[in-house]
Amino acid sequence: MDYRQRLLALLVERSLKLGDFTLSSGVRSPYYIDARRTTMSAEGQFLIGQVGYALIRGASLHPTHVGGLTMGADPVAYAISHRSWIEGHPLGAFSVRKAAKRHGTGQRIEGGLPRKADVLVVEDCITTGSSALDAVGALQEHGAAVLGVLSLVDREEGGRARIEEAGFRLLTVFSAAELLALTYHPKAF
Repeated sequence: MDYRQRLLALLVERSLKLGDFTLSSGVRSPYYIDARRTTMSAEGQFLIGQVGYALIRGASLHPTHVGGLTMGADPVAYAISHRSWIEGHPLGAFSVRKAAKRHGTGQRIEGGLPRKADVLVVEDCITTGSSALDAVGALQEHGAAVLGVLSLVDREEGGRARIEEAGFRLLTVFSAAELLALTYHPKAF
């Protein structure tokens, strides 16, 4: 099985919606990608683990941990972490809250991330890059070294430029154009 192609088909089947949508940035779009419908499915978890872990290894990145802003990043990070254990190169996973808890230990980063860890920020979908950069800021404040960002889908709407301008490498599994191409030309894939 070609895991990348199956993941692409699953994203189109479960997560891509055509219509008239307002994105969190306030911009209107003729399509919406609700990646959680894929990332939270059993098959999606398996495929993301396979493809995401292979992408990290192929990029010669050596993080000790993967994670990002909850909730979109969570299933992506957990799938990659799970696969890394199977492959014998375990990567811890973590979640970054939008704001620190107001009770208990008052943490913003969950999962026991040690200070000075080498981390890769993950996202389900990048549009402007704001969520990824928010996570980067929290991680740097925590003392972690951010090696880059990995996103399941890049909507190609300025997020890559913002992330790269901030000095970070962006790895993407798919572009939105790849999802849309499969929708409009299903036999091409």
